[in-house]
Amino acid sequence: MNSNCSVIGVIGGKGGVGKSVFAANLACALLLELRTQVLLIDCDSKSVGDQNVITGLKPNKTLRELTTMGASINSQNMNSVLTMHQSGLAYIGAVRGPEERLDVSPELVIKQLELFSRAFKFIIIDLGNDIGALQNAILQEATAGIIVTTPEVLVVTQTQRLLNDLMTSMFPKDMFQLVINKVSPTGLAPQLISSQLQMSALGGIPQDDVTTLGAMQRLTPFVISSPKAPVTAAYYDIVRRLTGGVLQRLSSLNRPKPKISQTKSENPSAIQSGVGTSGGTGGQSSPTSAMDPRTQVKLRVHSELIRTADLNKLMVEARGDESKQSELRDKTRREITQILDRESPDLQREERAKIIKEVLEESLGLGPLEDLLADPNVTEIMVNGAKKIFVEKSGKVQLSPVTFTSNDHLRRIIERIVLPLGRQINTSSPYVDARLKDGSRVNAIIEPLAIDGPAVTIRKFKKGGIQPEKYIEYGSITASMIQFLRICVENGLNVVISGGTGSGKTTLLNMLSSFIPSNKRIITVEDAAELQMQQEHVVRLETRPPSMEGTNAVTIRDLIKNALRMRPNRIVVGECRDGAALDMLQAMNTGHDGSMTTTHANSPKECIARLETLCMMAGMELPVRAIREQLASAVHLIVQQSRLSDGSRKIISITEVGGIQGDVVTLAEIFRFKETGYDKNRRIVGIFQATGVVPSFIQKLADRGVHIPREIFSNEAASPTNQTAPSSSSPSSAPKVQSPFPTMPGTPPVKKSG
Repeated sequence: MNSNCSVIGVIGGKGGVGKSVFAANLACALLLELRTQVLLIDCDSKSVGDQNVITGLKPNKTLRELTTMGASINSQNMNSVLTMHQSGLAYIGAVRGPEERLDVSPELVIKQLELFSRAFKFIIIDLGNDIGALQNAILQEATAGIIVTTPEVLVVTQTQRLLNDLMTSMFPKDMFQLVINKVSPTGLAPQLISSQLQMSALGGIPQDDVTTLGAMQRLTPFVISSPKAPVTAAYYDIVRRLTGGVLQRLSSLNRPKPKISQTKSENPSAIQSGVGTSGGTGGQSSPTSAMDPRTQVKLRVHSELIRTADLNKLMVEARGDESKQSELRDKTRREITQILDRESPDLQREERAKIIKEVLEESLGLGPLEDLLADPNVTEIMVNGAKKIFVEKSGKVQLSPVTFTSNDHLRRIIERIVLPLGRQINTSSPYVDARLKDGSRVNAIIEPLAIDGPAVTIRKFKKGGIQPEKYIEYGSITASMIQFLRICVENGLNVVISGGTGSGKTTLLNMLSSFIPSNKRIITVEDAAELQMQQEHVVRLETRPPSMEGTNAVTIRDLIKNALRMRPNRIVVGECRDGAALDMLQAMNTGHDGSMTTTHANSPKECIARLETLCMMAGMELPVRAIREQLASAVHLIVQQSRLSDGSRKIISITEVGGIQGDVVTLAEIFRFKETGYDKNRRIVGIFQATGVVPSFIQKLADRGVHIPREIFSNEAASPTNQTAPSSSSPSSAPKVQSPFPTMPGTPPVKKSG
């Protein structure tokens, strides 16, 4: 906006307070008192042409029509779009009448407003009672806001609610001026209203129904038609107070000089992150004077917020109740807004909004992690102390510009993650697994085990998981392989997903679990619940770490044993990483076919060796032969997932566990991914192949009415179109292979012979 123009928004906390009449008469009083150019604009979203009646004007162009004009407004055509009152007041109506609705783009209105600000000294805007996107955008640009209320209990209460909403939207309270309309001896005293709203009144307007109604009948604002009435004198008094220093002060409040953060650095990333009490990754403290002014402001606001509100107690009370959490967030935002306005009244609006957002996220959210978690391109977040946050995007790890204020700040965020889950992290239990609300997996470890400060790793999961079609688009698998796995899962084959760290095992497990028929009862067992089952009949179980006394821990093994008593059709274990592997195999061998789990291994052969080793950790002292027999009879398929050197993730092998010969568990690879080279972008090019091996369970499925064409297990099934080197950012290069499989209904599970 032109700095020589004062934009004043007029709002009311409730309908019927005389806000539109006030806006029109204020505009006229400014015009007559100061003999300057004044523009009145009706921006009431519920307007039916109120200002048209009050001013007695028929708009040449409505606001709605102005925003759809093809030609731009300039000094030559401005008079043709404005409607001029005989007094010299310029006017733009919202609509022509009740048959129209003000539905305009806020951006286009602001653009027109900027043009008008070059021609007028004052712009008075009737904003109505509802603060929507349009009204909010105008207030962001306004010099001041005038809130009109009346001396009635209900109206004052509604005005308080309006003020709360404005504070929640992070507007400074000092920006708004209070005007009490319809003051009378029988109403609430102005002093009482000011005390209730904690605002000094800019002025009071006496109730004068005779003058007001007469002006409405004459279709002329009473400031013009009744210049000597007491009610008119009250308007001139408000104008003098406004222009006698209030607008100048508010103009300075809303348009200060340079950002305080620029005193530290012109680098935007440095401004965003700030420098905290931790001087480097080692967490060595530095004096407060070494901080940049922006961080000092944030710390002062945060300290004052902690002093005035017990946030931890309020967060515990609001846990699990979305309405209370929303109310707490709004209340905290208002508190932060008011504290910041006291601590740094000269902040620029943009900088002020950023600080409010950051302090709010640090107080109730996850601080610098919030924006990273909201970024759909970020798949993993790795925090190495307060000053180093790495993220994975499109398979590549890079350093993020955001940081924590200090290691203490990072430690508080970790506690905020684990406390709602009933977990703890301290010197006695210095590491923990947890999850976020969206299902993302969190691992945290603190000092003294983490030498350079707390370390946090967050594995993000897409809500609803990744659909099979996306796997095909990304070039991670072919349609034939997907349909083969679908039939295997539907018909109760036991599947182990094998892969290295970060290869996408849990995501693949989520996808495969969607193939389980909806009439099956599924029990999931995890350390930190992150599986996203799509079926309705699901019971989710999660382990519990030991208490501070080292007792009452509940392990994966305990939960698998308990799951067997819960009449499961399928048991899905997030990951086998200890002696629980033996319990899982026993469950697969005792009628719970179609169960699934994941484990860390780099090939199907290593997967068998890994499961064998884990079974030995159960402490049962079973002979190796017995364990291998359990493995051979329990596991039907091993799906090998891998993260390749270019960052892409692929299913590189689907292997049948054939049985046992002598002391060796036999494996038969059915599908494989074969690398053939690199493309010009150094991405891996390869082909998905069928090896020609026909699984031994095919005949058993056929006996149950499930038909699988044998020819897909030959190399002829893999055509040159399978050549692929896609990335997540270029799914169009993925292979397009038509599935030869029909969609089959669920049939009885396959019993595997020893």
